[in-house]
Amino acid sequence: MPNITSALKEEIARVARKEVRVEIETLKKQSVQHRSAIAALRREIAALQKAVRQLSKLDSRKMSTAEATPSDEGGPRRRFSASRVAAHRAKLGLSAADYGTLVGVSGQTIYHWEQGKARPRAAQLENLAAVRSLGRPEIAERLGH
Repeated sequence: MPNITSALKEEIARVARKEVRVEIETLKKQSVQHRSAIAALRREIAALQKAVRQLSKLDSRKMSTAEATPSDEGGPRRRFSASRVAAHRAKLGLSAADYGTLVGVSGQTIYHWEQGKARPRAAQLENLAAVRSLGRPEIAERLGH
């Protein structure tokens, strides 16, 4: 009897190992497929992140070099040039504070615009355009000189 029991135990263990091996092979194949898919997704994410960085660089360059800014009313597009603001202010012989009063901003803001550290908003662009259209007498009248 002990031989039949031990033979039966060995046969059951052998069949169990065979069944487990079959199941493990299936799981290994699926695991390889999943890892391959994960690697492909990581490559795709890396490519997309690279594209986003390139587009953001391009967008930031475009925003910093673009001079055209649409106005809020949908009217004509107003362009801004820091050197033109400085030249116009110098032509009129006005201080930054006086020019800022005409535009509706502070003198410090005018300095920042002229140095390229800041850009005017759409409403401020409209005010700049209005000031550029004024002559010396109207400017003197508005400033009270």
